[in-house]
Formats: sequence, C-alpha cells, structure tokens
Amino acid sequence: MEIFKYLEEYDYEQLLFCQDKQSGLKAIICIHDTTLGPALGGTRMWTYETEEDAIVDALRLGRGMTYKNAAAGLNLGGGKTVIIGDPRKDKSEAMFRAFGRFIQGLNGRYITAEDVGTTVEDMDVIHEETDYVTGISPAFGSSGNPSPATAYGVYRGMKAAAKEAFGTDSLEGKIVAVQGAGNVAYHLCRHLSDEGAKLIVTDINKAAVDRVVHEFGAKAVDPNDIYSIDCDIYSPCALGAVINDETIPQLKAKVVAGSANNQLREERHGTKLQELGIVYAPDYVINAGGVINVADELYGYNRERAMKKIESIYENIAKVIEISKRDSIPTYKAADRLAEERINSLKQSRSQFLQNGKHIINRRIN
Repeated sequence: MEIFKYLEEYDYEQLLFCQDKQSGLKAIICIHDTTLGPALGGTRMWTYETEEDAIVDALRLGRGMTYKNAAAGLNLGGGKTVIIGDPRKDKSEAMFRAFGRFIQGLNGRYITAEDVGTTVEDMDVIHEETDYVTGISPAFGSSGNPSPATAYGVYRGMKAAAKEAFGTDSLEGKIVAVQGAGNVAYHLCRHLSDEGAKLIVTDINKAAVDRVVHEFGAKAVDPNDIYSIDCDIYSPCALGAVINDETIPQLKAKVVAGSANNQLREERHGTKLQELGIVYAPDYVINAGGVINVADELYGYNRERAMKKIESIYENIAKVIEISKRDSIPTYKAADRLAEERINSLKQSRSQFLQNGKHIINRRIN
C-alpha cells in the first residue's frame, strides 16, 4: 500500500501507529482534518485479516467523520481509531490505559469515543489516562446512551425530507415503514407515533418487533417485504447497503430517511433515487444526533443545549436539498458539498487572517 500517496489524495493530516508489547495494543489513529477543530471519532476494535485492512478502515472512517462533523455544524474535525484484536477476548485494562496515554500525548488533536467493539466501560478505562474521550459513564459527566439522541435527529431530518416530498413537514397520517426495531428505531417510532404517523415495522428480532407493535400500534411485516410495502416513507434503521439494484425497483415510498450507516450500496444508487423522484436524506447527515450529543460533553454536558443542537438536523437536511437543487446533483453529493463548503470557508478565513498578520508584521519591520 502506498500510504503517502493515499494520504495526499484525500489530504489526510496524520496517521499514527501505536503499539504496547506488554498489553498487546496494536492501534492505528487516523486524523483526517482539523480545520474546524480537534478530530472527533470513535475507537473500533476488530479482527482485521491484515494490517492493511485495518489501515484502510481507519482512513475511510476518519475521513467520513470529517464530513459528518462538518455537516452537523460542529466545530470539530474528523478522525478514527482502529484497534486490531478480538473484542470478546483480547481486551484488558492495561491495553486501554496504554491507548489512553497515546491519546493524551496528542494533546487534544484527537478525541475518541466508543464504536464497534468498544463500550462505555472501555472509555472509562481510557479516561483514567486522558480527558480527551467522550461517551464515558454518566457518573463522569457523560450523556449516556446515544440512541435517543440519534433517533430524535432522524425524526427531525425525516420531517425536513417530508416537507420537500409532500409540501408539509407534518407526519400525521403518513405511513412510515421502519426497517429495524433496535434502540434507535424504537425511540424513532415513539416520536413518529406521538405525531400520529402510521407505523409498519420489521426486524429479525421478534421480541423487539413485538415491543413496537404493543407500545405504538405498529403493523409487523416480514423482513423481505419491507421494501415493497405501500408507504410514504421508508426508514432503514438496521443494515447498510439496503438501497441497491434489487430493492430500488420495489420502493413505493417518496422519502428514504433512516439511521442506518452506508445505506447506498453504491453511489450510483443515490443517483437512481434522484431520477425516480425519491427524496433521500443522506445517512451521515440525518443520523448525526449521536455525535452531536457526545460532542456536547466537551463543554460539560447539558442535555437541553445538546437537544437544541440536534434539532438543527432539520435545517441541515433542508440545506442538502437546497444544494441538490442549486447544483443539479443528487442529495448524497450535496451532503458532501455542504461539508466541503463549510471546511473550505474556514480554511479561507484562516488563510486571510494569516496573510493579514504577515502584512502587519512586514509593515512594522519595514
């Protein structure tokens, strides 16, 4: 792998390899961009087949966090860590404390949180060595379970997408097909039910489906039927890559808006939705409630302030739709443009500041 060539292509700032022989720590920290502020991104622990696979995952995820944080309006850059190992048997206090010391050594350039394969308890151990960690236990000032925050953001973004598709952001009477009945989907269904939406739900976990059916009067369907169901809004809240060549022809919904990551199997599928007149709320914009929530911990967590910021996902989706129309591009491309325009705007302002500073210094010298 030509690492420097890859770093140059996507303008990465830093890639760090961290190892501690005694604890078995093998970690890769990627800092993609800190134009907007310190890089915030979680720590993933996974059994990668090769070290190159781990490097590529860290790079991909780190860059994704830059776009997610920028589009969310956060004053944070993007980064990510991957730890090579089996989260079921390789974890230890020594490993996460060693990792915490590496983070501390970056002096605030990178802030971590939990991700796939890591937990709140792991973050608490990291917190023993550094303050640059979020998603710790509520006893230490954390925001706690991020699922309600993520769900509220999806709900707000769904309303913005509905306004574009139906001329009103009211979800009363709208049929919403929710794919998934896990923590985020459950709280989303609660918001939708409170507004008077009609719910259709599916999940491979029957108990989770039964809970939503019992509490919110949802109709349960087979997982294979959720794509073709007659509905107004399709909300993927489980697996990724569910928007693909097989499912798109089945969709009857006018809006796709859900919490799942990487919903498009390929970028061209986002273009296809646009061609069919289906409003797609890009996943990393609409599901940013969780990261907005944990980011508030950096200021001393205040739930009211965090939820107010999460409400702005409505405006963020509206901006994406506006850019899509302005530039005649699909919404998934418009989301990237929203993030890039914000980053580039600050880069230019900083450049102007530096140029003015140099001009003043030169004038004084001369």
